[in-house]
Amino acid sequence: MTAFDLVGNTPLVELKKISGELQGVSIWAKAEFRNLSGSVKDRAAKAMLLEGISSGKLRPGKTIIDASSGNTGISYAVLGAVLGYPVTIYLPANASWERKTILACYGAAVVETSPLEGSDGAFLAVRAEAEAGAERYFWPNQYNNDANWKAHYDTTGVEIWEQTGGRVTHFICGMGTSGTFMGVSRRLKEYNRNIKAIAVQPDSPFHGIEGTKHMASTIKPGFYDETFPDRFALANTEAAYAMTRRLALEEGLFTGISSGANVQAALELGRALPRGSLVVTLLCDSGFRYLSESFWPGPFRPESSSPESLGKEGK
Repeated sequence: MTAFDLVGNTPLVELKKISGELQGVSIWAKAEFRNLSGSVKDRAAKAMLLEGISSGKLRPGKTIIDASSGNTGISYAVLGAVLGYPVTIYLPANASWERKTILACYGAAVVETSPLEGSDGAFLAVRAEAEAGAERYFWPNQYNNDANWKAHYDTTGVEIWEQTGGRVTHFICGMGTSGTFMGVSRRLKEYNRNIKAIAVQPDSPFHGIEGTKHMASTIKPGFYDETFPDRFALANTEAAYAMTRRLALEEGLFTGISSGANVQAALELGRALPRGSLVVTLLCDSGFRYLSESFWPGPFRPESSSPESLGKEGK
């Protein structure tokens, strides 16, 4: 077994307490924080890098370079370390210091872009650099690489079908690149065309749900098909924060904000479903990447969330 074998085959967990109010409807969540680097993005990163190697586009002497809000960048850094490739990640300067620190721990170089331009700004900046230095870089381009969504078509969707014994009736999750949603939904609908696929996105362009896109106001991923979802669900930032706290307090699952948004949307969906429905969503990553966020409770929060202040607190 190698580190690459630790990507995929994550558990499917029933959220019994959170779905307790529902009448005969169950909510299950894929524990994607159990992947190698701690997020669902390992699946797509692994597929894109292996495809790059097999095609000859990624070869010794090249640097892996891409834009990320954090999780995919960490996946590249981890897998790049395993494969022996240097990694450079472009990400908005307001990404959490935890994510930047994790990237540094795996040896990745970080290029910060304007926080006002968000993930779109990081994408435009890395595209310019990658195109100018094509001989030096391998740019997976996660927003336009079909290996992204195919990773979930080949693995995540298959796992969900098998783990539910084919009983899944609804799949609901948020979208960043949309790779997870598109890949899982396509696979599940091939198994059973009656399975409903619901796409979750923030209810405003100005939101605090890290890793998700408000598609109407951002650069759309090349493989995203807005006609594919059976319906859309809107996620409110404060409701996502509240559900993230509930997951920890009630289910013992310490997850990130997008996980809270997914579960909140699944719960709202479940209230309108008939008995016997089985809803599956994703727990995208761990809450340990968001400890500096102010929505977490606790008496130990420093006045500043900078690494320097945290060091002083411990002295």
